[in-house]
Amino acid sequence: MPHTAGGQLPDPREVVTGPLDLTARVDEALAVQAVAFGLTDEEIGVRRHIVLRHMSTPGARALGATTEGDRLVGFVYGMPNDRSQWWSTVVEPYLRQEGTEGWLDDSFVITELHVHPAFQHRGIGRGLITRLTDAAAEPRSLLSALDTDSPARALYRSLGYRDLARRVQFPSAPQPYAVMGAWLPLRR
Repeated sequence: MPHTAGGQLPDPREVVTGPLDLTARVDEALAVQAVAFGLTDEEIGVRRHIVLRHMSTPGARALGATTEGDRLVGFVYGMPNDRSQWWSTVVEPYLRQEGTEGWLDDSFVITELHVHPAFQHRGIGRGLITRLTDAAAEPRSLLSALDTDSPARALYRSLGYRDLARRVQFPSAPQPYAVMGAWLPLRR
């Protein structure tokens, strides 16, 4: 795990969570995502356009976690679900097969949640997702995550998310995903 110059881990109390102008700071956010999720330069370029398009969607909101020096070390963003958007059209057949298709209505989708590895396991991701969903008008939340036992999936389960569909295959994604849903507010 990375350390600061003095050999100490960064102090999580020095991280502030608040509203994020994701359009203005998209490159910083994607740099965090690239480290946390292992993206190539080509994938970052594609995601940049997607993030900018998403942030123009009515109801889209983002939060960031920054250090005292205003370094972005984590972010989350989401929006009310729209069945006509690409993500919904991909996951809908999987949810229908499981009898959970109704979750696509009246849900707030967590589109991305990433925390720089040097700042993980300190409650930053939990704080970002709960604060974002606390402001949602919708009664429930959806997200997709790699369909593996991972710290991210454990976090989502601890917040009340449950699997709605598994082995969901997104075009060009080599690994399958799980679609998870939770009633709001999330568990504390």
